Amino acid sequence: MNAVATTLVTHAGPWHEGPPFPFFLIPLFWLLLFAAVFTFAVLGRRRRRAEHGARAGERVLAERFAEGSITEQEFRARRAVLREK
Repeated sequence: MNAVATTLVTHAGPWHEGPPFPFFLIPLFWLLLFAAVFTFAVLGRRRRRAEHGARAGERVLAERFAEGSITEQEFRARRAVLREK
């Protein structure tokens, strides 16, 4: 009887062999976190480039209007073209 009790205590069953269940979730979590950070960085960089490009065009257009080389109607029309998506 003593040998049976020892066997039951030392061998908990086949479901306790190997790594614990959530072990694979830890690397998956880190992979998803790095992918999210990378994605947000790339999308943020693209958005900033697009905004700065449009702003640079509007800045040059405003300077030309301030110098008097284009009229107000030309300024408004060209600015509308720059702001179109």
